[in-house]
Amino acid sequence: MERPTSYHEFWPYYVREHAHPRTRLLHFLGTGGVIVLAVLAAILADGWLLLAMPVCGYGFAWFAHAFVERNRPATFTHPFWSLMGDFHMFAMMLTGRMDAEVERHKQGPRLADLPR
Repeated sequence: MERPTSYHEFWPYYVREHAHPRTRLLHFLGTGGVIVLAVLAAILADGWLLLAMPVCGYGFAWFAHAFVERNRPATFTHPFWSLMGDFHMFAMMLTGRMDAEVERHKQGPRLADLPR
């Protein structure tokens, strides 16, 4: 097994790292919070709200990985793809397609199984 070399290859791993519905819900809340904070920062012209964005997004996500999924966030090994995955998963959850995506990718290695 080799490490993913593109986002397309990374996505199935990302999905498997978010197998538990509560993990996905917490990510959804964090990503939704980031979007709300970005909009508020623009409307209110308040740069301080921009500083709250990573706290909100990562706070919910890392809590989910530590206490629900009990795995290591992909942010630590693939920060850009992980961020893309958060928004990809958010969109799929909004459209009701994420549960089927989890089912489709449930078989296979996880990121922790890959060589470093």
